[in-house]
Amino acid sequence: MSESPELTTPLLTSPLHSRHAAHGAKFAEFAGWDMPLQYPSGVLAEHQAVRTRVGVFDVSHLGKVWVRGPGAAAFANRCLANDLDRIGDGGAQYTLCLDESGGVVDDLIAYRFGDDEVFLIPNAANTAEVARRLSEAAPEGIEVRDAHRSFAVIAVQGPDSPGLLEYLGLPHDHGYMTFREHLVDHADVIVCRSGYTGETGYELVVPNEAAGDLWDAMLVAGAVPCGLGARDTLRLEMGYPLHGQDLSPDITPVQARLNWAIGWDKPAFWGRDALAAERAEGPKRRLWGLEATGKGVPRAHMTVLDPAADDAEVGETTSGGHAPTLKKGIALALLDASYKPGAELELDVRGRRLPVRVVKPPFTAADPH
Repeated sequence: MSESPELTTPLLTSPLHSRHAAHGAKFAEFAGWDMPLQYPSGVLAEHQAVRTRVGVFDVSHLGKVWVRGPGAAAFANRCLANDLDRIGDGGAQYTLCLDESGGVVDDLIAYRFGDDEVFLIPNAANTAEVARRLSEAAPEGIEVRDAHRSFAVIAVQGPDSPGLLEYLGLPHDHGYMTFREHLVDHADVIVCRSGYTGETGYELVVPNEAAGDLWDAMLVAGAVPCGLGARDTLRLEMGYPLHGQDLSPDITPVQARLNWAIGWDKPAFWGRDALAAERAEGPKRRLWGLEATGKGVPRAHMTVLDPAADDAEVGETTSGGHAPTLKKGIALALLDASYKPGAELELDVRGRRLPVRVVKPPFTAADPH
């Protein structure tokens, strides 16, 4: 008797998928979604467009979770690591969902609508888990709703992004990490001054039915469509961590130098005790940047060696690639805690040595503020 073929789950698609295909996008699987990796212009051209003009990204694979009910903000604040009381209504905050060991289940953005309503944007692969943890912890009267498939998310990034939004009649002059709501064809669009490229930019949460026309209008106005390939090179140049590589349940925010994203003065949040103990003792490893001082391109999972210590293995890269702005190889790496910026080390690149220098990210001078 022959075995049945293994069942496969079809990839999820964005409400903008057909538009990407019409523009010749090359697709790739990402966290269970079929997302545009690059367009015919290529990753380098898309990267340059964001650094110098304005690019738009479909990041609809990102999660969307509503937390609503009496005291919803206080409840979320007892769970997530950063302190929601640091921001007011209309503010957005980078925060972390930790497990009890202090490891990072996910890094996410929280939008505070009010004391009784918070909107969360987790990473695609972790949305269901974040929603599950919150749902199981929620007291009576607090609703946690996973709305992952109800909205598109469009990231508008680059120095010309305020002008693009102004041309389209969208809010554009609010402060960094704040958001505004605006009606577009009777659909309520959330416009947040945020992004993951290091440039001035916005992330728009758009009901599915309004996403296509808005995307089309942006391209007609001159925005360059960009894929996840350029998003990765842009975030790497800024030293922004990618969950699953630079952050994970095995990597704590203390190790990742994300102490600024922790509400240390709060009485409670998931993983607080373990994290406080590690902070007091000092982590055994830290996440730093590496700049190649020779020819070569670092990649993830390369061994870091110290030639001054008999080639001792002192860490491993977590992300790596070519930095188009700097025209050199860069990486993020977890290193033994004794190493600091300025240290001269080497990477094992398939048996060849690549000299690198430890640096503190960002690698470029871009500033989203």
